[in-house]
Amino acid sequence: MKIAVIGSTHAGTAAVTNMANMYPEAQITVYERNDNVSFLSCGLALYVGGVVEDPQGLFYSSPEELQKLGVTIRMQHDVKDIDAETKTIYAENLVTGAQLTDSYDKLVITTGSWPVTPPIEGIDLENILLAKNYNQANTIIERAEHAEKVTVVGAGYIGVELVEAFEKSGKEVTLIDGADRILNKYLDEAFTSIVEEDFENRGITLAMNETVQRFEGSGSQVGRVITNSGSYETDLVIMCVGFRPNTDLVRGIVDTLDNGAIIVNEYMQTSHPDIFAAGDCCAVTYNPTGKHAYIPLATNAVRMGTLVARNIMEPVMPHGGTQGTSGLHIYDYNMASTGLTETSAQLLDIHVKSFTIEETHRPAFMPTAENVKLKVTIDPETRKILGAQVLSKADVTQSINTMSVCIQAGMTIDQLAYVDFFFQPHFNQPWDFLNKAGLEAQQDYNRTPALV
Repeated sequence: MKIAVIGSTHAGTAAVTNMANMYPEAQITVYERNDNVSFLSCGLALYVGGVVEDPQGLFYSSPEELQKLGVTIRMQHDVKDIDAETKTIYAENLVTGAQLTDSYDKLVITTGSWPVTPPIEGIDLENILLAKNYNQANTIIERAEHAEKVTVVGAGYIGVELVEAFEKSGKEVTLIDGADRILNKYLDEAFTSIVEEDFENRGITLAMNETVQRFEGSGSQVGRVITNSGSYETDLVIMCVGFRPNTDLVRGIVDTLDNGAIIVNEYMQTSHPDIFAAGDCCAVTYNPTGKHAYIPLATNAVRMGTLVARNIMEPVMPHGGTQGTSGLHIYDYNMASTGLTETSAQLLDIHVKSFTIEETHRPAFMPTAENVKLKVTIDPETRKILGAQVLSKADVTQSINTMSVCIQAGMTIDQLAYVDFFFQPHFNQPWDFLNKAGLEAQQDYNRTPALV
């Protein structure tokens, strides 16, 4: 059995490692454009900010480790074309320019994603950088050393993490986003307003509801960002406006969503029976809606990559879908979300009802007790839980992993009210705040319905 794998970050490394262990007789060949594998891009801002001092900790494998498993590694090789009928791939050695042809029995596409780069006037000026891989992280660190004013375009997770890193290192920071608030894909306004106030108190300039019109510079160096309603001097710009699936190679070969994300079945199989796919290049079943969605997260990628290995010989282990569960630590705040927010539900034209709990995370007799804000979103007809968000200076983010399980299991808000959670004054209240969300829902409905 010859297995070819294109790309080796989260999903690719998980697939290759598991396949090598499960099928020692298989001939596995990996094609990777970069000079490294398995970079944890979710740690990029920590590396830029100096929290991670040894960047090798951001790699959980290496070409050498994969080779020890008997895998053939072709680093800095770019696959240019695939012939799915003859099961042939055509690649180029990016160092020597040599052309290579190879065959496969099974093909695994784990080509990941790439930062969106809008066609903005002046975007080719120096010191306008992307934030995705290890080499880009090193460039950001190098250029930031000589920059006093830094502009981050895009207020998602990576964008706000970089804002924190630059502000802590003494930079004058501006954050620009076309949405009306930061982190709008993950949290509702009641949560993001708290983080925004904290940013502004730290001297960070928030330019929300603004889109970049052009970049201006002196010579080849960027010096100013012009938006639809403002102008900002800058020495360095980091573009963090989102990611797109890196799937140009397979367009027309396998089925995709409109944005190019590869559609796979529950066994990670594409529309072509001998081609599998996993990770940021794929769509995944989003459990709150039951439909395919593009949710590029490392957690999704490693699960999907592992399932490729489990199912590549025969379908045995289905994917359970995702809630898009994620968490973030910014300054003093810990926040996490799973499933639908009211904002995302409105965009999807889904009618939901929400319940918000605010209380201290442990009893008042304890020396310290931090405020916790929890919001749970449900289907008002079935009362099933569809989403949850939490924010606190205490680290209560694991509660959102619990809520993710509730969504995946199809639990109702009524069942949540009486789930058995422990009580210990160091950690929580006699009634856990998750229970209280369920109790609040029952009081709101002014009835005690039968459990579904």
